[in-house]
Amino acid sequence: MLDLRPAGYIIGNLLVVLGLLMLIPAAVEWAAQSDNAMPFVQSSFLTTGTGLLLMLAMRNSLRQGLNIRIAFVLTLGIWIFVPMFAALPFIYGAPWLGFTDAYFEAVSGITTTGSTVVIGLDFLPPGMNLWRGMLNWMGGLGIAFLAMIFLPVMRVGGMQFFRTEGFDTFGKVLPRASDIALSLLGVYAGLTVICAMVYSALGMTLLDAVVHGMASIATGGFSPSDMSFNKYRGAMEYAGTLFMILGSLPYIRYVQLMTGTAKPLFKDLQVRSYLLWIATATVLVALWQALTTGGEFEPTFREALFNLTSIISGTGFFSGNFGNWGGLALLVAFVLGIIGGCSGSSSGALTVFRVQLAGAVIVAQVRRVVSPNQIAMVKYGGRTVEDDVMNALILFVSAYILTLGVLSVAITLAGVDMMSGLFGIWSSMGNIGYGIGPMVAPTGTYIDFPTAAKWLMILAMLMGRLSLMAVLIVLLPRFWRA
Repeated sequence: MLDLRPAGYIIGNLLVVLGLLMLIPAAVEWAAQSDNAMPFVQSSFLTTGTGLLLMLAMRNSLRQGLNIRIAFVLTLGIWIFVPMFAALPFIYGAPWLGFTDAYFEAVSGITTTGSTVVIGLDFLPPGMNLWRGMLNWMGGLGIAFLAMIFLPVMRVGGMQFFRTEGFDTFGKVLPRASDIALSLLGVYAGLTVICAMVYSALGMTLLDAVVHGMASIATGGFSPSDMSFNKYRGAMEYAGTLFMILGSLPYIRYVQLMTGTAKPLFKDLQVRSYLLWIATATVLVALWQALTTGGEFEPTFREALFNLTSIISGTGFFSGNFGNWGGLALLVAFVLGIIGGCSGSSSGALTVFRVQLAGAVIVAQVRRVVSPNQIAMVKYGGRTVEDDVMNALILFVSAYILTLGVLSVAITLAGVDMMSGLFGIWSSMGNIGYGIGPMVAPTGTYIDFPTAAKWLMILAMLMGRLSLMAVLIVLLPRFWRA
């Protein structure tokens, strides 16, 4: 019988932290003399109380070890149950959502997807917009950091947790999981502060700068305005592009950079390919749009750069009317959204590392077909890739594409048109948050989607955030056998 108490104890710790963090937007509401402070206090009380009860009930689990099976359950449990409590402020206060919409908003925030069902963000109380930004920030890596800090208490190194979240390229830069977590948290917080300061210097209000800063580094996409970056054009779009790229690079490279080792960052194959793909896609789409519409190149280039970076990084900010640019732009955007950002960042989708490795596998297979007697080894970064790694890669890519197709069909059966449904699932699984389609266009949100369609998107967001396999493995009956 699988002992779930260690996972319950850690989730209890996280709920206590989550509940205490709710007091920050409550204080902002009080300072703004808003009536929306008490909903945060009530939510904080319920969340903290539940977390403390879980900790007390599971306190004896400290004597137990934490194996890989519990790590998978813990990972899934965090991303399912924490959003339930994170949704409470949306229910008790403005915007007074029902459970489905509130859970959708919380899951979207914590998975750093950025899709929303809230209309009138500019008129929300300041504390609520701050809470949405905090959900993005915590979801980016914050919740994983907190869990990693608690894992040593469970008498394990904690590297299994990184593995179940899809952090493929962390290596062994630091010897202990808690050291990795704290170092990454320092980098993450530092980038967020720098981003917010730059946004503020370029003209954003303090609240907008903080929320956009959190969402940019977390590649989360929640904005305190219905207009997203349309509220801030020009130089702000270039700054946003820069920080979305920084947020979607492997954070471990920043840790190495802080220790005085810059070489791994510049030699990282996925970083170099990632930047090259963004540049190529931007130039292609901008040139096509400028030539076919006769518009000025710089505004077209800036809009293409910002929106395509937003999509491939999985952020979800938007500017201009990029969604109406037509077939080529949408095709390039769709492909970039499936690729995603770098492994080891808060980006979702397949990730650059997996796409590169899949490309190497295809090339090797073609060589074997052309020259059957030739030994064609699959290599990545000069190192030979083992068969078990390739098998896992093929399984993941196949499962991702299959799940994307199945959920896209399912959401159309729930009453969503084909274009809105396909891009909705694409956006959810890639944790992109970028809305395209007839049902999204009128409001820029998913509020008009049927309830069943929203739950399918919630499932897609969770599967995308957990790199798919963590969900599928737990669903297998064999996983639960002793």
